[in-house]
Amino acid sequence: MLDTRSPETLFTTVFWPLYPPDVRADFNHARASDANPAGNPNLLAQLEQTATIFAAMAPTVFEEALELDGSDASVHRLGHALTLDQRTQWLGRSGPDGTPLLAHIVIHGAAYVGACVVRNHGGRWSLRRPLWDSLVTLRSAAGEGDLTVFAWWLKALSDPEIGRGTLASRYRSHVEVPCLDVSTWPQIVRDDRRLPRLQRPRYDTLYKYLRAHLPELRDLGADFPSPERFAELAFAWVDFVLVGDGRRVILYGPADHGVHVFWLGIAGFVTSAYYPADAMTEPCLLREGEKLRLQLSILGQPTEHEMLWWGP
Repeated sequence: MLDTRSPETLFTTVFWPLYPPDVRADFNHARASDANPAGNPNLLAQLEQTATIFAAMAPTVFEEALELDGSDASVHRLGHALTLDQRTQWLGRSGPDGTPLLAHIVIHGAAYVGACVVRNHGGRWSLRRPLWDSLVTLRSAAGEGDLTVFAWWLKALSDPEIGRGTLASRYRSHVEVPCLDVSTWPQIVRDDRRLPRLQRPRYDTLYKYLRAHLPELRDLGADFPSPERFAELAFAWVDFVLVGDGRRVILYGPADHGVHVFWLGIAGFVTSAYYPADAMTEPCLLREGEKLRLQLSILGQPTEHEMLWWGP
């Protein structure tokens, strides 16, 4: 059986033999070079056709109807359909040219995911040779960057990511979240009030705090930690930050081994994140336009995490 413990071994074993000899001779140059400097529409059409073929063959190779209709939701369905059993089957079967079926699925699947970014979020293909190595350039609130959709597939199919839906997670983190239209979200408050720190936070004191300082936020939501779980987190203190013109409240604070961050919307809990840090570290959350910077310490070294204000 092929060793697929890492994306690198999956790449070198299955895909590297398929690269043209001149590309393998100077791989870094090929990856950095525009393979379509003249803007040949036929090459772009070839990628679109490859994506269409993938959608058509998916019910057969996945043995289920994933409804690959080009939507963002279809990428999530696809990501969660990648399992260890599927990978094993695809590695053991050959495509029409004798290469593992897995190679055909990933090559066509990379075109499909890239096409979804292009169609739904205004992405632009940056072609490479061979075409499956092409990037998708996306401009969003997070800035402009190149999405390596082929690499997303390799990571999602390798250990230990296989079966964890990480293709969908990367699509959400790098495409959907940065491209959200946050201007349509309702405001919790319409002022930029300063919110004091909550010392000795408990579930009951948290509710009293909200009634006193954020009465507009009537509920923490069904998915906010329970009183028991909140007590287990053992916050040293909790700070509150209003972001997005009052569309989100961020609650954060240090616990024994890290910093917990919660995003609250008009209906309460939206999402959360955890960042390992030194015990009882003194984190600081800074606002800079569309972005947040969380400063903390790990093993005595200053560390910074950057994210969009509406979530990780």
